[in-house]
Amino acid sequence: MTQAAEMSPSIVKSSEIVGVAVENSKNEKLGKINELVIDKLGGKVKYAVLTAGGILGLGEKLFALPWEILKYHDDRECFVVDISKEKLKDSEGFDKDNWPDMADERWGKRIQDYYSSSTEGK
Repeated sequence: MTQAAEMSPSIVKSSEIVGVAVENSKNEKLGKINELVIDKLGGKVKYAVLTAGGILGLGEKLFALPWEILKYHDDRECFVVDISKEKLKDSEGFDKDNWPDMADERWGKRIQDYYSSSTEGK
C-alpha cells in the first residue's frame, strides 16, 4: 500500500494545500494558499498565508488568515472563507519580503479580532 493510499482524505501534506484556491461564500476568488504557518511547539497550523492580487507575481499582497476560518469544500475543490473581497483588501497584509512577526501576540490578536469580526453573516 502506498503512503498516499494509507492517508485519510482529511489528512494531507502541506504541499497538497499550497496552491489551493480560496474563495468566499459568494464564489468569488480571493487568491491561493501560499504558505502554512505552524506552531512547532503546539503542533498546530496557525495561519494559511493567502496570495492575492497582482499579475504574474507582481503587485501580489499576502494575508495571514487564521487557519480555523478556512473550510475545505470537496465539491468546489477549494477553501472557503466568510469574508468579502473588500474586507480582505482592507485587512492587514504584507509583501513577500516583509513578513510580520507572527509570534507577536499583539499582532496575532489583531488578526484574530479582524477576521472574527468581519465574517459575512455576523
